[in-house]
Amino acid sequence: MAKLYSKKKLAPQNMLPKKETISFLLNYSKALSAYKVGNVSIEIIAN
Repeated sequence: MAKLYSKKKLAPQNMLPKKETISFLLNYSKALSAYKVGNVSIEIIAN
């Protein structure tokens, strides 16, 4: 009978982001504005 090998999971199953990471992403998305002028797309971060 053939041997069955399984790889161990490298990452833990309950990976949750830190509150700082969520806050950073939300603030970044609030400050990001995208404009399309003709064929050009312009992204501006308003700080």
